[in-house]
Amino acid sequence: MPIALRRVHDSDLPVFFRQMNDPESLVMAAFTPKDPADRDAFDAHWRRVRASSDVPRTILADGDVVGSAAVYGPPGEREVTYWVDRAYWGRGIATQALSALLAEVPERPLFARAAADNAGSLRVLEKCGFRPTARAVGFANARGRDTEEIVLRLES
Repeated sequence: MPIALRRVHDSDLPVFFRQMNDPESLVMAAFTPKDPADRDAFDAHWRRVRASSDVPRTILADGDVVGSAAVYGPPGEREVTYWVDRAYWGRGIATQALSALLAEVPERPLFARAAADNAGSLRVLEKCGFRPTARAVGFANARGRDTEEIVLRLES
C-alpha cells in the first residue's frame, strides 16, 4: 500500500477529528486532549499547529487520508507524534509514515512518548530507530488515571 505525506489541508481536519474520537484509539493513545469531542478546542489546536514552526503532515494511503504525523516543540526538545485510523492498524502505515517524516526532518535528537502498554506504538518507534531512555507517569485523559509512559530518543 503506497504511503505518502503531504501538508495538512483544511479538508483533512474533519477526518482527523473523527479519527481522534474513536473510543478504542483514544484508550490506546492514552495521552489525549481532555475533551477530544470539543471541536472548538480541536480547531484552535490545529490553527496553532499550522501557524507554528511545527511540521504537521497528513498521512495518505492509496490517496486516502488515514492519519497525521508531526514533529513539534522547541529545538533540542522536539518530539514526534502520529495518529493512524484504527481501520488501518497493523499494516505498517505508521512505520512508513514516521520513516518518511524522519527523512523530511533531519534534526536530531528527536523524542517520542508512548503509553508503556501501547506495544504497537513502541514497536513503530523502535523500528524507526528510537530507543527508550526513561519512564514517567502522567495523567492520561483518555483513561482517567495516571499511566506509565516510555520516553524514547532518536540520535541519528
